[in-house]
Amino acid sequence: MRHLGYTRVSTSSQDAQLQLDALVAAGVHKRDVFADVTSGTRAAIERPGMKKLLEYADEGDTVVVWRVDRLGRSLIDVLNTVNVLRDRGILVRSLSDGIDPATSTGRLMLNMLATLAEYERELIMERINAGIAASKQNGTKFGRPAVNPKVIADKLAVATDARAKGRTAEEAARLVGWSRATLYRHQQALAISAPPSTEASPPPGSTDRLA
Repeated sequence: MRHLGYTRVSTSSQDAQLQLDALVAAGVHKRDVFADVTSGTRAAIERPGMKKLLEYADEGDTVVVWRVDRLGRSLIDVLNTVNVLRDRGILVRSLSDGIDPATSTGRLMLNMLATLAEYERELIMERINAGIAASKQNGTKFGRPAVNPKVIADKLAVATDARAKGRTAEEAARLVGWSRATLYRHQQALAISAPPSTEASPPPGSTDRLA
């Protein structure tokens, strides 16, 4: 079992030495400390230092941080990171927050963290739903904007011409800014909407003759 450290600062002008000193004092070797210099707007698992830590850590290891907020940009992100680690059998210890999975108090803190994160999720959803309801009352429409049928027809014409000249479906679709699946979808829609072709029937009493 190893103790692995993780530090994060938002900008290169900030110093992570305080965090590093605390980790070393807690028994983490400097060679086992992973660091990120990145803003809090990025999710933890998207940070290069955290990615390397996840690749290096094994089941039974403990990730030690100076403060638990180093593990995420928000309470939800912190909990997501903790869950990713715990799902892999990796423990989490936060020095300043008293979170230590080896103690009953530390485990209680993690459970409280999960409860608070769920509460934060509910608050976010309430704000989103309230914003949508207010926008609808003000006449705001949601969903994809309608596409001009003429634009679709013009693009189909260009793609069809390209196919006739030997281009592949993917190449023809790319010419008009579509994916191949989008091209096929519009072609199918056009085929369904086109009126069926009819052939003139012979007049009553007439017969087909061979030349």
